[in-house]
Amino acid sequence: MKFRAHETFFIRKGWLSKGMKYVEQTNGRVFIDKEKNPMDELGIGSNMVKSLRYWMQAVGITYENVSTKRVQKFTDLGNLVREHDRYIEELGTLLLLHYELVSNKDLATSWYVFFNEFSMSEFSQEDFLDFIQKYISMNSKDEEHESGTIRTLTDDFNCIVGTYVPRYKLNPAKVSAESNIDCPFGEMNLIEVLNKKDGIYRKNILNAVSFNPWITLALIQKKHCGTPEIQLKDLLLAPESIGKSFNLDSITLLEILRNLEKIEEIKIIRTAGLDVVRVTHPEQNYIECVEKYYESIASERA
Repeated sequence: MKFRAHETFFIRKGWLSKGMKYVEQTNGRVFIDKEKNPMDELGIGSNMVKSLRYWMQAVGITYENVSTKRVQKFTDLGNLVREHDRYIEELGTLLLLHYELVSNKDLATSWYVFFNEFSMSEFSQEDFLDFIQKYISMNSKDEEHESGTIRTLTDDFNCIVGTYVPRYKLNPAKVSAESNIDCPFGEMNLIEVLNKKDGIYRKNILNAVSFNPWITLALIQKKHCGTPEIQLKDLLLAPESIGKSFNLDSITLLEILRNLEKIEEIKIIRTAGLDVVRVTHPEQNYIECVEKYYESIASERA
């Protein structure tokens, strides 16, 4: 479990693109280069540099081997993103990076708990802190338990809110709607402020039209690759499912799946007491589906 590794900074617009650029140019040594100061290269402060290094890994773009600590290498997903959408302009890319983040139990524990374990649709900071403290107590080792203090968990909660709620909604008098300090994940509108004064928030359901069919299949195959039939309830309610990751209800999930069914990659079976999705090509893996997503949007523009 890891808490507050973001240094209290959520991902800013342009950060991930900048990170990919300099990981590429420095052969992964941007965060340890002795000749070039990372702050000068990236144009951000020292704590922000630490934050960006963390976020690159948390959203699945890069990884660091224990033997080459702090030298970053692109993941398979990271290679596809830098090749096809290095400026993070496609909604499908945001969905993939969001999923990587909220399924990353080791590096982004609070994000994982918030989307996969914490089931309240309307909540306050206190509600979440009470829940995650119990989760840590039941699931952590002693040293992990010690790292999950009220302060670090509060900072994580505030960072989660900052990740998904544009700043102009949190502080409308101080920030313009055109501010570029926001996190790009705010475009998904997965969290809404219900009552700013009382600190009440709500989880929002992502609209079905946001899901390109190949993104839907990629998200399903990330967890279920090789499984020919998947129960609908698992797609909706299981940890790290598409349903949990995007706050979906059963109606929205079925609409998303029907769009995937139209390209004949799945078959929805709801007869004889069965509620399952039959996958046409169960051997097709996550990265292959992501490749087909980028191919599909390229062909649409050709």
